[in-house]
Amino acid sequence: MGFITRIRFGTRIGSLALGVVALAAATAAVTGGGTALASRAPAASGTEHLQLMSTSATSNKASIIVSGVFTAGGVDVQGNKTDTVKFSNGSFKIAHSNGTGTQKFNPTTCLMSLQLHGTYKISNGTGAYKGISGHGKYQLSILGVAARVNGKCSQKAAPIAFQQLIKASGPVSL
Repeated sequence: MGFITRIRFGTRIGSLALGVVALAAATAAVTGGGTALASRAPAASGTEHLQLMSTSATSNKASIIVSGVFTAGGVDVQGNKTDTVKFSNGSFKIAHSNGTGTQKFNPTTCLMSLQLHGTYKISNGTGAYKGISGHGKYQLSILGVAARVNGKCSQKAAPIAFQQLIKASGPVSL
């Protein structure tokens, strides 16, 4: 997203100027369970809200909850440019832009942060989501604490604390 060569919607980020942010974001996600509870609202189109959360810098999966036209909880499996969202009753793809934003790293306190925004498109539904289409905007926020190596904040080691949140919304038809 701008200074980042690529980002996965579920929070995986390609190479960044800051090695710690790159490592953390490149593998960030929660290994949420594959079970999903879903209920479809009477409307076939409207605004859908998506929220993805992760606290792990070592997984390519994120917990996802969606609500609006339909409500479901499941797992977002991150890819280079397209993620696969899996629920118990079907799945769909989310293609996302790299996005743009700002990153900060404090070499004294080891605090790192990343704020990005971009766009996405939903397609390729299976099961209950067959025929789904949509698009919208997302905001990604990462906050982490880098590990210290030999008393200094390391931009190469995995962070000791990591939190990532993605919020997105836009029109969807199902």
